[in-house]
Amino acid sequence: MNKLITTDVLIVGSGPAGYTAAIYAARANLKPHMVSGLEPGGQLTITTDVENYPGFGDVIQGPWLMEQMKEQALKVGTEFHNDIISKVNFAKKPFGAITDSGLRFESKTIIIATGAQARWLNIESENKYKGFGISACATCDGFFFKNQNIIVVGGGNSAVEEALYLTNFASKVTLVHRRDKLRAEKILQDRLLNHPKIDVIWDHKVKEFIGSDEPLSLKKIKLINVNNENEKIIDATGAFIAIGHDPATSLFKNQIKMDKENYIITKADSTETSVKGIFAAGDVKDKIFRQAVTAAGMGCMAALEAEKFIAENY
Repeated sequence: MNKLITTDVLIVGSGPAGYTAAIYAARANLKPHMVSGLEPGGQLTITTDVENYPGFGDVIQGPWLMEQMKEQALKVGTEFHNDIISKVNFAKKPFGAITDSGLRFESKTIIIATGAQARWLNIESENKYKGFGISACATCDGFFFKNQNIIVVGGGNSAVEEALYLTNFASKVTLVHRRDKLRAEKILQDRLLNHPKIDVIWDHKVKEFIGSDEPLSLKKIKLINVNNENEKIIDATGAFIAIGHDPATSLFKNQIKMDKENYIITKADSTETSVKGIFAAGDVKDKIFRQAVTAAGMGCMAALEAEKFIAENY
């Protein structure tokens, strides 16, 4: 028979939101259990230099920060499971969840912190230079590209916003879009097209990222015209991929309310979802900021709200 674990708080997913929720829930003596998921530590485990997390005067490493959060959560009493939740049931209380290995959970509350993943171009050279010139977060990494030529790939609101933001650092920003017009809001398009630091290359996509091995760094980008397949090479030491994110919410389909992009909907000024006792924190519900510090803040909120829910209902 599969092992049954009963708990006050089950945290699904790890990363700044999940770990912070675990710390606060454990300190409230709720004895939380965390199922780490496919990528323990979340996106920060593949992020090298972190300069914008409060409390550190020097550059820190993303994996190190996640290790510290996990260690803190462990020390205050969080139970960790290196497993993946494969099924949930939010229709009855206590809420149910089953893992790939067969663990069964019954929990008074559940905090969802499964995050979101940036969409990538999925070309071989992209993987080589991720973290060495290629990024998916301008607010995270734009500072490292002062006075450099960089490109932004995409044509929606996110791409245009990132291009505009990056003009604060770069000497020149080139937006590369595979179509002949943008999908972004008109006001954003006007700002982009009239900005003296921004050029647009229409009807092109990235074919290859080119750089050096010693040290590993991006130098040029090979583009291909989608209409006639003509190629061109441009100089750029940075590339920001802004073609969207995918929240990890397929597990919760038909269980809680989501928006048209499958982000979990929460109440205003709250992490509570459409099901009372189920909370969502971090990038799984946040399509705007996507920062470690905002995710951690939401993890704190979720734990405090879970504590209040238990006190009022059990």
